[in-house]
Amino acid sequence: MGSISFDGVSFRIYVHDHHPPHTHGFYGSTSVVVEFGDSENIGVRRNSVQPPNAKRNEIRKIVDTAVEHYSELMKMWEATHGQIER
Repeated sequence: MGSISFDGVSFRIYVHDHHPPHTHGFYGSTSVVVEFGDSENIGVRRNSVQPPNAKRNEIRKIVDTAVEHYSELMKMWEATHGQIER
């Protein structure tokens, strides 16, 4: 597992996770799976927000932080899973 934190948001990438590239983001009481497209196309995986009634500002903080640190998170995915075909 790889983990890294930025601005109070923790991100984890698990070795046995599957494609597409993604990270598990944690902030406050909220966890979200954030999928990577390219730096312009990052989104929350459907049905991945926990708890289901999570605060919108916590979800937004996780996604905004993932966008801001896209390169570092992709490097961590690649280091954990090998080179990704693009």
